[in-house]
Amino acid sequence: MKLPRDHSTGPAASSRSKELKQARAIRSRHNILLAAARAFAERGYPSVTMHDVAEISGMTKGAVYFHYANKESLALAVTTEFAARLPAISDAVARLDLPPVAAVAELLLRTAAALRDEPLMKAGARLQIEKGLIDVELPVPFEEYTALIATWLQGALSAGDLEHQTPPEPLARVLVSAFFGAQHLSWLVNDRTDIIERTLEVLHAVVPCTRDPRHTSPYLHDHTAA
Repeated sequence: MKLPRDHSTGPAASSRSKELKQARAIRSRHNILLAAARAFAERGYPSVTMHDVAEISGMTKGAVYFHYANKESLALAVTTEFAARLPAISDAVARLDLPPVAAVAELLLRTAAALRDEPLMKAGARLQIEKGLIDVELPVPFEEYTALIATWLQGALSAGDLEHQTPPEPLARVLVSAFFGAQHLSWLVNDRTDIIERTLEVLHAVVPCTRDPRHTSPYLHDHTAA
């Protein structure tokens, strides 16, 4: 009698086992990264240890070191995620196909909400401030973000919707500087609970032609309705 084939061994089983291990490794790496982000955001880079990250993640210190060689590599990974999050927000806003000035307002408002709510964004913003204390070169996250805003402002200028004497490129740099300065003060004073209000203040002050985003912003409409 021919015995049934044992599917628990062989190439297929080996492949499944490898996939499961890879999936577990990805989850572990993400959990460690999120734990590091929470630690960096709350305590600042100098005060965080690998032991702290292990405790927050619920993993052993050996497991943390298996995925990240040192605290510098964790800081680099967190800021890399922060830098990647900004274009993701930009892409989401671009898909809304808003008028240029409204797109600028929406981008800053969604970025503000992410800085208030997402540990990786909170940590990335803090690590940028503390980069002089970190012995590794961190990515510079704001160049493409600022360039996109300049492009939208140029579109608004071409459409006759931008009444401002400052050319789009320097205006974009001023706007981004004012926004990230405002979010920093919001963090220091109120733990970013008022970051949306401060962002609206920046928009009205730096881009006076911006119609009140509270009436045109999809983000504000959705979250006010909620």
